[in-house]
Amino acid sequence: MFSENIKKAGCIEVICGSMFSGKTEELIRRIRRAKFANLKIEIFKPSIDTRYSVDDVVSHDFHKIPCHAVKDPREMLNVSDDVQVVGIDEAQFYDMSLVDVAQELADRGKRVIIAGLDTDYLGKPFGPMPYLMAVAEEVRKVHAICVCCGNLANHSHRLSNSEELVVLGEKDAYEPLCRDCYNKAIAEERKRQL
Repeated sequence: MFSENIKKAGCIEVICGSMFSGKTEELIRRIRRAKFANLKIEIFKPSIDTRYSVDDVVSHDFHKIPCHAVKDPREMLNVSDDVQVVGIDEAQFYDMSLVDVAQELADRGKRVIIAGLDTDYLGKPFGPMPYLMAVAEEVRKVHAICVCCGNLANHSHRLSNSEELVVLGEKDAYEPLCRDCYNKAIAEERKRQL
């Protein structure tokens, strides 16, 4: 028998992978299922991500869902008590405070679903993502398809020469590559620089 006094246990779910791997698509899918179940949701994304929309989380396939764009992860703590599911897209763009925010939201009994790049264009762990994966109850790594050989891709290869860590872009700025093709591309770029 269900009792109103039973508190739902919170959790953290992380969806990670390279660019074009379907991270945002999976986040939207999970949020839509929660909405279908009549759960109260709130969705957030970094205010710097204006590629497709200011007020929506948008996948590369142009599926979208309304959200709040926030600069500081601590703003997410203002969600009302009746919110049951919190979605967060492009988590790699937030600072490390996102880890504590996600933990606090989960401790309040909320299901926290986070999507983001696990590594940057250099193949290094990106922002708070490795820490979020460490504290999550569930981690799902999704893969793109390598544009060179067709194998599973786990690297986001930047096509420009920019050395900035954050360069917003789409297919014009990045391509998904497998480990082997990524290493070959990096070796070719180093040869050209010599």
